[in-house]
Amino acid sequence: MAQTAALPPAEDTSPAKMSFLDHLDELRRRIIFAIVSLAVAFVLCFTFSTEIFEFLMGPMTMALPEGGELIATKVPEIFLLYLKMSFFVAIFLASPAWLTQVWLFISPGLYSSEKKYAVPFIFFGTFFFLLGASFSHYIVFPTAVNFLTTFGSQEMIAIKPTVSEVFGFYSRVILGTGFVFQIPTVVFLLARIGLVTPGFLWRNFKYAILIIFVTAAIVTPPDVVTQMLLAFPMIVLYVLSIGIAWMFGRDRKHPED
Repeated sequence: MAQTAALPPAEDTSPAKMSFLDHLDELRRRIIFAIVSLAVAFVLCFTFSTEIFEFLMGPMTMALPEGGELIATKVPEIFLLYLKMSFFVAIFLASPAWLTQVWLFISPGLYSSEKKYAVPFIFFGTFFFLLGASFSHYIVFPTAVNFLTTFGSQEMIAIKPTVSEVFGFYSRVILGTGFVFQIPTVVFLLARIGLVTPGFLWRNFKYAILIIFVTAAIVTPPDVVTQMLLAFPMIVLYVLSIGIAWMFGRDRKHPED
């Protein structure tokens, strides 16, 4: 009787099985790598701290009314501000690195054919993060400061905020906008995992609008003008995300793809 040739083992395309402790260990490693990338970016940014200071101070000073100025009230305030600004820019400079760590953390839960989306995830995640920050830097923040400092009759009030207070306000708005602009990236990831579908996103559109306006109210100052300025792009991004979920959602493909 002829001996049947042994078939080669089929390639395992299913997601890797990891225990809870394995996930914790993987999370720890990814956080360490992300912190190291931020530290390297911080050192690099601090070498250009003067240029960074001048760039970030631009919208702060230009948005102030005529006669307004930024002041420092403590001796180490400017030095600490240089450190804060360098670290702030390092977050954006290192965004491809820490987004890579995010992908590496979730990739064990993906099928082998889905891991090819690593580059698009990192590229578009970085793109939307920088797009949101740029939109806030050039439009949202100056509009907010101009509205708040010129509201009502302020002829008898001199606008002289401390530079640390203004930077704290600036960094919160910029980072908040950068992260909320990640809506398409997050939806892409959730759609590939199979947690959301375009139908789900469309059916919950009215709830998404509510969440968007609440988020805009948290990220921006308490004025309707700035909130609407941020909310409308978020609505556009949500609609874009529905298309992304339709194109890349796991429900459009075979489970093994």
